[in-house]
Amino acid sequence: MSVESFDPQTQTVTVLPAALSHFRKQLASKPEAQAVRLSVKPSGCSGYMYVLDFVSESLTDDVDLMVADDIRLLVDKASLPIVAGTQIDFVREGINRQIKFINPNATSECGCGESFTVSD
Repeated sequence: MSVESFDPQTQTVTVLPAALSHFRKQLASKPEAQAVRLSVKPSGCSGYMYVLDFVSESLTDDVDLMVADDIRLLVDKASLPIVAGTQIDFVREGINRQIKFINPNATSECGCGESFTVSD
């Protein structure tokens, strides 16, 4: 059995400019919200699903990342091994605009794009 460690200098989550802009608008429309929280949960046909919440405070096990001068990203510590190195973008696909996760740890996604798998 090996011990894995998290190095916040090399294994962070990156929020791309379009997503930062989207988060700013969302936070401005929710006065009680102070940060964006990222976690994953078991779900869907592939294994995991991303969860983004706009929250007023961090939880005990959150890692607090300042991804811009005015945007705090809280990452659930238990989710770090799954989301380390992920880029978050806000993209237009056809007539839809949506958050897109570019996760180097994801080995496959389900056909609908709602869930993903990581290798063990």
